[in-house]
Amino acid sequence: MTSDSQHPIVIIGGGVIGSAIAYFLTLLQPGCKVVVVERDPTYARASSALSASSIRQQFSTDINIQISAFGIGFLRNVGTLLACHGDVPDIGLHEGGYLYLATAAGEATLRENHVLQKQHGADVALLSPAQLHERFDWLALSDVVLGSLGLSGEGWFDGYLLLTALRKKAQSQGVRYVADEAVGFDMAASDGAQHVNAVRLKSGDILHCRYAVNAGGPWAAAIAGWAGIDLPVVGRRRTVFHLASPAALPGCPLLIDTSGIWLRPEGKGFICGFAPAAGNDADFAPLEPEYDAFDNHVWPTLAERIPGFEALRMQGAWAGYYEMNTFDHNAIVGLHPECDNLVFANGFSGHGLQQCPAVGRGLAELMLTGRYQSLDLSPVSIQRLVDNRPLLEKNVI
Repeated sequence: MTSDSQHPIVIIGGGVIGSAIAYFLTLLQPGCKVVVVERDPTYARASSALSASSIRQQFSTDINIQISAFGIGFLRNVGTLLACHGDVPDIGLHEGGYLYLATAAGEATLRENHVLQKQHGADVALLSPAQLHERFDWLALSDVVLGSLGLSGEGWFDGYLLLTALRKKAQSQGVRYVADEAVGFDMAASDGAQHVNAVRLKSGDILHCRYAVNAGGPWAAAIAGWAGIDLPVVGRRRTVFHLASPAALPGCPLLIDTSGIWLRPEGKGFICGFAPAAGNDADFAPLEPEYDAFDNHVWPTLAERIPGFEALRMQGAWAGYYEMNTFDHNAIVGLHPECDNLVFANGFSGHGLQQCPAVGRGLAELMLTGRYQSLDLSPVSIQRLVDNRPLLEKNVI
C-alpha cells in the first residue's frame, strides 16, 4: 500500500450499506478513522428510505441464504446492538414470512430451492394447495400446485429506522459524516494496479484515504468510472402502492404471486409492487409512481388471486430506485483486481437492506485484516464480473 495508514477509510454513500460498513469498521476496531460522504443527509432519494424493507431466507444460492441468516439475527437484536446514548431503536421487525406460489411450471424450482434452504437451516415449509387453503382461505388457488412459506426468519421492518440507527451508532463510535458530494478520485499507480490516493469533493475539499468504498447505490457506476472500471449497476424504478381493503386477510405473509407481483401488510392496509417487463424497465426513469400499471395490471391480477381485493382502494404510492446489477442481479462486493484500495459494495438489486449486516461486517473484516473472517463473501466478489461467471439466483423479485 502506498497510502499513509493514518488516513481514514472514506465511504462514498451514507445509506444503509455505507452506514453498516462504517458501523462494523469502528465496532471491530475502535478508533478506526472513517469518513462517510453523503450528498443528501435527508435521504430523500435514497433506496434505504424508499424500500419495502423486508428479509427472506428463500434464496437459491448458498451465499445469499448465509447472508440472510446473519441478517435476521442482527435485525432481531438491533435494540441491543445499536442502542445509543440510552436510545434503544425498534425497527418494528415482524416475522410474517414470505409465501411463494408456484404453478406447474415453477414447481420443480421451488422444490429444488427448498432442499438447499433446508440444508442451511432455513425454517421453510412446502405447502400443497389444500394446506394453503387451510392457512389462507382468502387465496384463489386454481392455478397453484405448490407454495413455499417461511415459518420464521422472514418478514419486514422499518428500513429508514434501521438506517438512522446504524448512522447514529456509527457516529457514536467516532465515524464522521460529511454532507458533500464526491466528484472524483486522485489516482496513482501502485505495484501494477491503480490506487486511490484521495476522494475529491464538490466543495473543493480533498479527502486522502487508506481505502475508498463505493457505496453509491444506484449511482455506483459513475464512481467506478472515476477509476476506469466498468460497473454494470443502474437505477431501475420500482413503484410501491399503498392499499386499503375491506377484506381481512388473516395471517397474511409477504406474498409473491406467480405473476411476480408482491404484497404484504402495512399498518391497517397493505403495500404491493411489481417488476416491469424487461423491455419496459428503463434506466433511471423519473421517480414518478406508475399509476397506469396499477389500474391495468396490478389491481386486476391481485383481485384474481385475492377475490376480496375487488373492492380495494389505492391510498397512495411512491417510487424509488433498485440498485440493479444487470450482470446477474446479485451483490458486487470487495476489491477489483485493477485497483488495490477501491472497495465495492454495490448492485444489491433490491436486497440491500437485508444484506447490509453481513456485507458491512465482511467488508470491515476485509479492510481491517486483509481477508473475510466470519463469512466468505468471495462468491459475490467483483472478480466474477471480470471472469464472466454469473452467480445465478432463481428467486429474484
